[in-house]
Amino acid sequence: MSVPVIKLTINFKDDLSTGAKMLISHVKPEWPFDELKTRVFEEGISNKLIGYYRPGNYDDMILVRIYGNKTELLVDRESEIVNMRTLHSKGIGPELYARFNNGICYQYIPGQVLDEKMVVDPEIAALIAKELASMHVLVAGSAGDTPCLFERHIRKYYGIIPDVFSDPEKEFRYQTEIKDKLNIPEEIDSLEEHLTRLGSPIVFCHNDALIKNIIYNKDSNRVFLIDHEYGGFNYQAYDIGNHFAEWAGIDEVDYSRYPDKPTQIQWLRSYLTSYKALSNDPSEVSDSELELLFVQVNKFALAAHFMWGLWALVQAAHSDIDFDFLGYAIIRLHEYLAKKKEFFSLVLPH
Repeated sequence: MSVPVIKLTINFKDDLSTGAKMLISHVKPEWPFDELKTRVFEEGISNKLIGYYRPGNYDDMILVRIYGNKTELLVDRESEIVNMRTLHSKGIGPELYARFNNGICYQYIPGQVLDEKMVVDPEIAALIAKELASMHVLVAGSAGDTPCLFERHIRKYYGIIPDVFSDPEKEFRYQTEIKDKLNIPEEIDSLEEHLTRLGSPIVFCHNDALIKNIIYNKDSNRVFLIDHEYGGFNYQAYDIGNHFAEWAGIDEVDYSRYPDKPTQIQWLRSYLTSYKALSNDPSEVSDSELELLFVQVNKFALAAHFMWGLWALVQAAHSDIDFDFLGYAIIRLHEYLAKKKEFFSLVLPH
């Protein structure tokens, strides 16, 4: 069954109530709109998100996501729709109720949004590893699937960074903190040459498993990955390396939270155990498999820093959300430079 398309554009500041009422009347016509409660979610930095629910029925909330300004430059919205429907059919994603001109309407997943303390909890970390493995195995690909990392993300984002920022302060920071410190095209070529030789499998990836995109449901003792707008086939090790890099947080980034090797090995053991079980592989997880994935993951974490650094530069030029995207780009690209030598020097096991 196709997803209903509602010819409606919602301006988050001006027309939210009117637009949302039209959406709810399509999705849940039996709901009395004038009695509904609302919740505005503040965690996201790309889109605006608001929830509607009946009094006493919070967990039955409907979410309305209004796309951020110019985010279509960064996200393939048609692929996002396909991703959401596919993942829901596999039991690992919310139901999509409807789409409108500048957003979507979908199911709320009850639970607690993770924070920097919860993500390092060994029990929750094991659940995240299991959920990511489920996504990597259950969404079947084909021989023609190509990884999105370089052509559809990194090179694309670099191609749409403005030559000059219209804000003089942004332009000065961009020139002194980024352009004077690294040659972006050369770094892209270096990354691609190094990473594509590592043999990381191509699987369906979330590609944005940051802490705020993970929900923990205590009742079911399960985590759910949400917001699949960047999902697509990619390198397995990228998805994990990106998640580890996100342990640092966003609002107050602290890379001392990046997991050390023993913590990573524990996480990777949980991941490979689930991955093998879902793949009907009866073999035990070996030390050599753990070491291989550890090396691959940390090298691909460099690509995560680089990609989100470029992403943030595009957002700095276009987003109307109150967030220092340029500052975030500087943090990510500086961390790439700080870790490049160490992670490039890691050696694959024989």
